[in-house]
Amino acid sequence: MRKLLRAVTVTAALALSAAQASAETLADALIAAYKNSHLLDQNQAVLRAADEDVAIAISALRPTINFVGSTAYTYSEGLNLLGVRTTNESLVNSATLSAELVLLDFGRREFGIRIAEHTVLATRHALVNVEQQVLLAAVSAYVNVQLTQQIVTLRESNVRLITQELRAAQDRFDVGEVTRTDVSIAEARLAAARSNLAAAQGDLMVAREAYKAATGAYPGRLAALPPAPRIGKTLEEAQAVARRSHPLVLQAQELVTVAEAQVGLADAAMKPTLGLGASVGWNDDEDLTKRLGLNFNQTLYAGGANSARYRKALAGQDRARAGLGQTVVDVLQNVGNAWAALAVYAASIEASDRQIRAAQAAFEGVREEATLGARTTLDVLNAEQELLDARASRLQAEAGRYVAVYQVLASMGLLTVEHLNLGIPTYDPKAYYDAVKTAPSHTSRGKKLDEILKKIGD
Repeated sequence: MRKLLRAVTVTAALALSAAQASAETLADALIAAYKNSHLLDQNQAVLRAADEDVAIAISALRPTINFVGSTAYTYSEGLNLLGVRTTNESLVNSATLSAELVLLDFGRREFGIRIAEHTVLATRHALVNVEQQVLLAAVSAYVNVQLTQQIVTLRESNVRLITQELRAAQDRFDVGEVTRTDVSIAEARLAAARSNLAAAQGDLMVAREAYKAATGAYPGRLAALPPAPRIGKTLEEAQAVARRSHPLVLQAQELVTVAEAQVGLADAAMKPTLGLGASVGWNDDEDLTKRLGLNFNQTLYAGGANSARYRKALAGQDRARAGLGQTVVDVLQNVGNAWAALAVYAASIEASDRQIRAAQAAFEGVREEATLGARTTLDVLNAEQELLDARASRLQAEAGRYVAVYQVLASMGLLTVEHLNLGIPTYDPKAYYDAVKTAPSHTSRGKKLDEILKKIGD
């Protein structure tokens, strides 16, 4: 018998271990959310487009070479001096190869490159913020599925318990201990419990859809939540981290640099340019035309447009600097809000624990007194409802507290695949940038771009 019990125990333990191993963990959900997010794909494409702006800006440093070939057929007729009608037909062919290079533009091209480069950096930080949103949505969806499943289980238990109370009330009515009113009260409570169960089941269906939207698939059997990540000891520490590392703050800093460069570009646009031009042309008469010269261009009057663009750039600079200050304020406020929510949930859990213990004792006491005739069916059902509400509040507070930890982490700018150590390859923003920053067009560099885009598509 002992050997049999030991074998049963080992088998049960192995089965439990296998079930736990096959359960979907929070890390699995986060990885799936990162890999299947169309929002991330969209913003990664936005970043690649910004990378190309750097290539476009750098190309302005290089000469522009154009080839123009033309063929023209002409036909004319008329009267000559003798009054005889004549016709003329001709086919004229020509070709021109030209090249132009800007030698001096007082910093236009350099400012353009700077604007493009810092726009890329700002877009990278925006992509990190999107990553945080995606991962936070996955955490919320995972926790909400578990919460709604637990609420459904709680409601099912409530239906079973009230069903038992209804049977007990019916039995007591049959022997004349209670009135029809007690039975009706129990029937009404049972109907309400079934309605609440249906609502909880609907909430679970909604939670499953949210999970699918966040991760790309419906949830299977979910594993227990792992310990929450560390977020620091004090609000001040968390805000200090957010001030220096939150992607929105870093993005705003880059946008200030962009705005400052736009002021320089607007100022340079009011100055002249000096360029070198060369061309070679051919025609049917085998005439060869060559040209080499310098081109000086200075706008003397543009109706005030250049000055207006400069003032607009100055206003944009002021806006970017004010935007940075407001972004810092908003980020620090979000950290404070998330930290306060975490404290509220912790206090709610502690209060719910005390409420559950008291409600459990009250329910057991009222039910015992009801068997002795000292309490009515309504008293029992009210006590049971208070216990149910206390347990539901405890579940909701625990779920809220867990999500709040990740909200604090996101408000600090640390809710990323790298910081969470999920152990998966992530999108490398430098790979595509390094491949296009020198404005390649053909040959081996073009093949490298094709390989990068193929990997991104996979």
